[in-house]
Amino acid sequence: MRFEHRDTDADAGIVDRVWRTRSGAVDTMTSTARTCSHLIITRTQGRVLASLRGPETRATTAPVPPDAEFLGIRLTLGAVLRPHPAASIVDGYVPFPATDSGRVVIGGEDWEAPTYDNIEQFVRCLRDAGLLVPSPLQSEQPDGHRSTRTLQRQHRAITGLSRTAVTQIDRASAAATMLRDGLDWCAVVEALGYFDQAHLAHALRRYVGRTARGLRASGDATMSFLYKTGSRPGS
Repeated sequence: MRFEHRDTDADAGIVDRVWRTRSGAVDTMTSTARTCSHLIITRTQGRVLASLRGPETRATTAPVPPDAEFLGIRLTLGAVLRPHPAASIVDGYVPFPATDSGRVVIGGEDWEAPTYDNIEQFVRCLRDAGLLVPSPLQSEQPDGHRSTRTLQRQHRAITGLSRTAVTQIDRASAAATMLRDGLDWCAVVEALGYFDQAHLAHALRRYVGRTARGLRASGDATMSFLYKTGSRPGS
């Protein structure tokens, strides 16, 4: 499976990435850990399926239906598709019904399923209907009214993850991307602040489901959501 992805000019506080792919010869894939929710539209055998997948705290194995096309909308950290905040679907998902004509039912109303090219219009419609709302996360610097502990509780309540977990997942994803692009483990350890090779290996197994050697192996495309979105963890 090869992912195509791009930035979007939809509301930057709600969506930060869109992607698409299609199933190939494999019937399972590794779904890497992720910090943000994804709204996924699947077209298979003349049907349209839709689901909101929450943050995932570790790599898992996911089934891949044959002859399927997938379209994904990655929400920004803490953004909400009502009434399903990320904290309520960590390591889980919410399916949405679809009509016989292929429209997706969200918030009690049916919407035309988007394509890769018109996804911005779909996002704006959900936003204008009050279904997609920006992340309520504010500055995470303590001030005179909010302590560090209060901010940590707020972050977990909104995202479903601690700030430490977000950093660890993003760092592992960045490490996997760097290794896949040909850097050796020594360079990755130094660049991302891992203690040593064992520390890096543990993070890769937990959050990416691959070893450094496996990531460097050519032709390994049975992975999801592993694409470069920034030059640093958390970006």
